[in-house]
Amino acid sequence: MIEPQPNNPLHGVTLEMILNHLVDHYGWDELGQIIKIKCFTHQPSIKSSLKFLRKTPWAREKVEALYLQYLSSMV
Repeated sequence: MIEPQPNNPLHGVTLEMILNHLVDHYGWDELGQIIKIKCFTHQPSIKSSLKFLRKTPWAREKVEALYLQYLSSMV
């Protein structure tokens, strides 16, 4: 059985949800300036970005960190 993680703000949030929130908030151009990876700067799409982020742990960590920063600014 999976235990609840009340202190983990990423628990239950999918990478697709994170990416959609960040794109809605920052847009692709600003997101590509903040996190300099090609999937955000050259013909960006949710599908191609998810494919890259799922295979690249360091990039996913940067996206998750930006999302946590975004969440803390919303409080």
